[in-house]
Amino acid sequence: MKYITTPIYYVNDKPHIGHAYTTLVADIVARTHVLSGEEVFFLAGTDEHGTKIAQAAEKAGKQPQEFTDEIAASFKEAWQNLGIEYNHFIRTTDTDHKKTAQAFLSKLKENDALYEDEYEGLYCNGCETFLHEKDLIDGKCSDHKKEPEVVKEKNWFFKLSEYVEQVKEKIKTDEIIIRPEKFKKEVLSALEQGVPDFSVSRPNVEWGIPLPWDSKQTMYVWVDALINYFSATGWENDLEGPKWPADVHVVGKDIIKFHAIYWPALLLAAGFDIPKSILVNGFFTIDGQKMSKSLGNVIDPNELVDAYGVDGARYLIVSQFPFGQDGDIAQSKFDEKYNADLANGIGNLVQRVSTLIEKFELEKSLEINEEKGDFVSEIWQHFNVFEIFEGITKIQKKIQDTDELLAKEKPWEKEKAEDVKDILQTSAQNIYEIGKALQPIIPETATQILKRFTKGEIIKGEGLFPRK
Repeated sequence: MKYITTPIYYVNDKPHIGHAYTTLVADIVARTHVLSGEEVFFLAGTDEHGTKIAQAAEKAGKQPQEFTDEIAASFKEAWQNLGIEYNHFIRTTDTDHKKTAQAFLSKLKENDALYEDEYEGLYCNGCETFLHEKDLIDGKCSDHKKEPEVVKEKNWFFKLSEYVEQVKEKIKTDEIIIRPEKFKKEVLSALEQGVPDFSVSRPNVEWGIPLPWDSKQTMYVWVDALINYFSATGWENDLEGPKWPADVHVVGKDIIKFHAIYWPALLLAAGFDIPKSILVNGFFTIDGQKMSKSLGNVIDPNELVDAYGVDGARYLIVSQFPFGQDGDIAQSKFDEKYNADLANGIGNLVQRVSTLIEKFELEKSLEINEEKGDFVSEIWQHFNVFEIFEGITKIQKKIQDTDELLAKEKPWEKEKAEDVKDILQTSAQNIYEIGKALQPIIPETATQILKRFTKGEIIKGEGLFPRK
């Protein structure tokens, strides 16, 4: 069983291309494991508690539950439109999650990992987290560009300091794998500098999960959110189940501290296994600019599906740059990339070769080896380790090589079937392998390619990607 998770996205707004990118990468990896015959549990979901959500609901003139129901539904719709096949969609307002979250916190208390204390610190409402002076740039939150407010309140705290050395050692020895490597170094550096105990609850927050032993305190939204990975596996009562630990948490680099430091420490304190790996993706800009509503460059994944189809949208989202790096999504060149890679690339190659096979009446005489083969194995190995861009690059190279082979041999200028059979045999086999390799990326189109280039019966069919 491979257990793969995405972040659960905060429901203060509808899904955008940033959410879609991370979720699609996880979907591609999950599909690759399934195609290889492995059992997979792929989790997606939404983070729905906290003051910021209550404020967003109030601004919209709705109750928090009504508001979160609508936004959660918009995420489900977007993932369905993109062909994302998760096994479970968790919401932190789910009854089972609330039960497990309370049971998890109770276990921490029983294990003497929590204590009550008064805290005064700098709190960023945008992040819904306490910050330290070293986290600020010119006295402001680096993400929200606002000065945090000074908050003084009585909370329940987690004894993080007692688990720091264990977490550090597990990261150093890759018992918790953090990739890319630069993020491993970043986390270890943070641990070396020292990380203080942190709050697991806050008072006077109505929209959240109350602590089971202190109804005046609500579970801190980040702790509530982290436990989703655990509650999704079916631990409503005795906190035991077959899916945990997670094989891979896919996260953005802005939340690495919570997943690579806080979450393993909480699990160790509660007496449970730690996640096996954390894969971190970077930030990206849109045509060189930060994505923002004021600039009008927030890309709705549903609009991409309308413009380019399901597979076209999937391909354009994940083919821009390597996972884990900061990069730029060239929205202004979407049409150009769609035409180059899909319409004039794989789409044109399939049509050219199937047309030639029909012309020379070779539909039933070509032999297609339908085994997985070295090429497909190599591409899927890239996908298994989140090297989606690298895998796509090699697929495009094989498409280009096949086009060049056809340009060199010019089978359309030949007159007899025996003069073109070998070149069309090679080209057809290449297309089959390309289609098989592309299954996790563009599943609908890849399925069409494999059906058209079936052993003993090659079909011409309609064009795959209409040009823009």
